Amino acid sequence: MRAIQYDQFGDYDVLRAVDIPKPVPDNGQALVRLTLAGTHPLDNTVRWGKLPAGAVKPFPVTPGTIGVGTVEVPGASGPAAGSRVMISGGRYGIALDGTWAEYIVVDPAHLLAIPDDIDDTSVAALSAGAGYLTAYLALTELAGFQPGGSVLAPGSGGAVGQGGVEIARHLGASLAITTATTTAKAELSRAAGYEVIDLTRESLREGVARLTGGKGVDVVLDGVAGPITGQALGSLARGGTLVSIGYSAGIQADINVTDLIWKAASVRGFQFAMFTQEQINRTNSLLLDLVARKEITPLVDRVFPLEQAAEAQRHLIEGGPFGRVLLSL
Repeated sequence: MRAIQYDQFGDYDVLRAVDIPKPVPDNGQALVRLTLAGTHPLDNTVRWGKLPAGAVKPFPVTPGTIGVGTVEVPGASGPAAGSRVMISGGRYGIALDGTWAEYIVVDPAHLLAIPDDIDDTSVAALSAGAGYLTAYLALTELAGFQPGGSVLAPGSGGAVGQGGVEIARHLGASLAITTATTTAKAELSRAAGYEVIDLTRESLREGVARLTGGKGVDVVLDGVAGPITGQALGSLARGGTLVSIGYSAGIQADINVTDLIWKAASVRGFQFAMFTQEQINRTNSLLLDLVARKEITPLVDRVFPLEQAAEAQRHLIEGGPFGRVLLSL
């Protein structure tokens, strides 16, 4: 079967297209024939060798944390043969070989059947980057978000920025804000119906103050970090919460500690290991229903063929996409 692998840590050029044996399921595993896979900033972090020692399987590694396809061999439980499914949870592409391949063996507990009225591309866009899943769990389980509250999810082109705005609205936010680093991206955001701060025209704190009448936001979903974190913390309302999710703009942040003290603010770290598989599956099922009812609309920036996985990953990290970047198998 066709797959993408790497046998050393490094830049995009360590990714190579290979022809390897089709995997054989055992111990109740399921075999899935994949049609689409997603790219994720985490794929980049793993490939660079930035995770703790022992977190990544021995080389060679097949990347890819999410995928959509059809069950070819059912497992001991879970969806039947012929079912269209999405990967839900698991450490694929990290501790186990991932979805950048024609076939994958998975734990049946990590599969969710896709409703007939949702196409594969919409499901792949929903799960790529895990922005919608992250936003729902962060708001409902970590931030104590209540209907009528306000949310800032920086990064209008990214998974958490887009997913954060749409999920906040679904949960009853009075205001859901994102940010754009270019005027062109700000215009795309407005065309998609987002409330956006154009960071080329005003600072994040100025924009939040303008949109909230000086009050600040109740929750920040920070998938960007770097210089954004300090500004976002300072944009919280009194008693607000910042959930630290990702670090696409860097792992170092400068904060003013008085923004923590005087605002009585909270900072929470997010990782999927905090949640059970049942919570993840239940939330993904809810999100699939929201897609089917068109209450949320995951966006796709570009679909690359599998053999162009390196270009796809570069486009995700460096190309400033507006929407998800997918691989077609």
